[in-house]
Amino acid sequence: MSRIMCLATAMGIVSVVNLSSMQETTLIHPGGGGSPHVLTEWTIAGANISIEYGRPYLKGRTVGRDIVPYGEVWRVGADEATTLTSDKALVFGSLTLPAGAHTLWILPTADKWQLIVNKETGQFGTDYRASEDLGRLDMKVEQLSTPADQHTISIDPQPGGGILRIEFGAAKATVPFTVQK
Repeated sequence: MSRIMCLATAMGIVSVVNLSSMQETTLIHPGGGGSPHVLTEWTIAGANISIEYGRPYLKGRTVGRDIVPYGEVWRVGADEATTLTSDKALVFGSLTLPAGAHTLWILPTADKWQLIVNKETGQFGTDYRASEDLGRLDMKVEQLSTPADQHTISIDPQPGGGILRIEFGAAKATVPFTVQK
């Protein structure tokens, strides 16, 4: 009987560990132009991370031409600027994001996307000021086999951190990070 209890307890602990890196998404509001606004939250490597953003649909438009124009800074969503918040510092390559809130922006081209992390928060998504940039990072861009009709930001947990993933249209852009101890 005690072996069964130990196994059940061990299975419960495994479940808690698995649940700790799961994504939870909450609808904030439907969005004025039809782009729902969501808050997505994760607990990864001991850090509580959230991203708040608008999720536009393609609606027959093409990324790089009609939406997310190449060569122009984009808000990584719809309406308000996309906000990433973490209670621990996150390290993206040589860029360390201190704990707190930051806005995310993208500078896309046909063959490369650059993630821009900005110190200013609370602004509308057309109010980007480069003078407030914390830093920029190249993202790995791949083509999706099935295009994403709705813009999606997610984090794939990895040991000690994760991979920030942005999908829209035929593009998937990723950048790894670690949680600073």
